[in-house]
Amino acid sequence: MNKKAFPIFLVFLCMGFGDVVGPLVGLVKDTFQLSYTMAQLIPFSGFIMFGLLSVPMGIYQDKKGKKQVLILGLAVALIGLLIPILNGMYGSPIEFNQGEYFNFYVVLISIFVLCAGATILQVVGNPIMRDVSPEGKFSKNLSFAQSIKAVGSSLGFLVPPLLAIYFGLEWSILFPIFASLIVITLFMVSPLKISEYKDPDSKPASISSCFSLLKNGYVLMMVAAIFIYVGAEVSMSSGVPILVKENFGVEGFSLWVSWALFFLPILLGRFLGSLILEKILPKSFLIQTVILAIIGVLLMFTGNQVITYIGIIFVGLGLANIFPLIFSIAIDEMPERSNELSGLMVTAIAGGAIIPLVMGQVSDLTNILTGFAVPLLCLLYILAVSVILLKKTSSENEMLKEV
Repeated sequence: MNKKAFPIFLVFLCMGFGDVVGPLVGLVKDTFQLSYTMAQLIPFSGFIMFGLLSVPMGIYQDKKGKKQVLILGLAVALIGLLIPILNGMYGSPIEFNQGEYFNFYVVLISIFVLCAGATILQVVGNPIMRDVSPEGKFSKNLSFAQSIKAVGSSLGFLVPPLLAIYFGLEWSILFPIFASLIVITLFMVSPLKISEYKDPDSKPASISSCFSLLKNGYVLMMVAAIFIYVGAEVSMSSGVPILVKENFGVEGFSLWVSWALFFLPILLGRFLGSLILEKILPKSFLIQTVILAIIGVLLMFTGNQVITYIGIIFVGLGLANIFPLIFSIAIDEMPERSNELSGLMVTAIAGGAIIPLVMGQVSDLTNILTGFAVPLLCLLYILAVSVILLKKTSSENEMLKEV
């Protein structure tokens, strides 16, 4: 690993803190006695920022450069974490009286600002990885970086039960822990010098140039795939802890069980994905990994505890590399428009705000297991996209042979 890549991998670790919205759904639901749909306002408040900020930040990045945007993202995320800390949320028990939701709104605002920072880091982090990657290693390095991001995401599952058992601390201890790691990353990134890839013939990015890309059917399909994928992953990460608690009676350790079943496979899958991509083309790997995730969700509907757990593991392994594969395939197709594409595709992460709300509604009207039909439908769309991409490659290869 070169010296330039290491601080960027730390940025991906911090980027993962935005994914705390997944495990927070169950924790906040219990703390503030909320309905499933109300609790889903946590991911909504965070992921809506991806829809609002991504394109403007892609344009700003095109004008000001990636390093400046990188530092801005870390600073904004840090401010988001300081909001609950200054309101006394740093591991002490949160008092809640029925009807008094002040602390809940503090958490919502904190997540809103934290995910604004995570949005900025997503916009800059994915294309900047291309700048620090050797030729032909972008997909591999992005998969590895996403595995580091999964480590940051995993802290939301692992830390609260651990510190509750040994130190009697509440889940709000996550805020000062995340803040400390962001401060360390800021010190690592500040002296970094990056040679950015920029096409000298390309025009400056603008709002119109970003959204004009959606007229390209290929770009629209890939942006929609990111929207659908993130919605499916957030639905899974927020739903699995509630499923193992409500359907299988796992109390107290539901976050650890959920992490072991879902996020550990994602973490391992991303490490393995960076190795697999040394031997398999990204488009071929994409279709294989989507099929594995679909099989996993179908197994969950059996209702059998062991088979359900196996299904959740399959879903985690299957989802592990979908985001970096779709993102890198799209960027490699149009590298000269990387800032605009990055802005559009990170905007699509707003799927994490919308689709879990749909799952929450379905779950409240039926039950938590039926709610998993929502991420299943999402995966079927991504399967269709992966088939189209594979056929496109086959057609291009046939044309080259004829030439």
